[in-house]
Amino acid sequence: MKTITKQLLVASILILSGAELQAQYGYGGRGYGNGSGYGYGYGRQRSTIPQAQVDTKEPEPKTAGQIVDDEMPAIAEAIDLNEFEVAVMSSILKKYIQKRIELQILKLEPDKMREALEKITEAQTEELKSGLSEEKYEAFVALQQKGLAKTKKENKKKEKRKKKKKKSKN
Repeated sequence: MKTITKQLLVASILILSGAELQAQYGYGGRGYGNGSGYGYGYGRQRSTIPQAQVDTKEPEPKTAGQIVDDEMPAIAEAIDLNEFEVAVMSSILKKYIQKRIELQILKLEPDKMREALEKITEAQTEELKSGLSEEKYEAFVALQQKGLAKTKKENKKKEKRKKKKKKSKN
């Protein structure tokens, strides 16, 4: 009799603990949520693919030198500058881009900002006119107005026209 009661006691403990586990961890049935989905229960599914850590730092703004160094090869190609002209133009542009960056940091009132930017632009124009030939300066102004991509396309078209004229003359 004692063995039967012990067996009943053990069986009831196992049954009750199994029901408790089922209720606690969501085993059986259709799991968590509204019963739809592919992962039938068994808790939160985890991906075996490790997640990359995302840096929350904002990228540091480029310096005037970095900006000019990135753009100068394209400008030199579009305007057809020699090495001396590239050096002159890059030093002038670095100087005035640095001044513009400093103005942005100051966060002046709109009217004062506009006046200061106009003064910087005038000074840059004067230096570029004195440092470059008239033809190169005009090409640079046209480049600024049209944009780099359009100027490159126009230069390619001009080269093709020149080649066609040479072929037709021969």
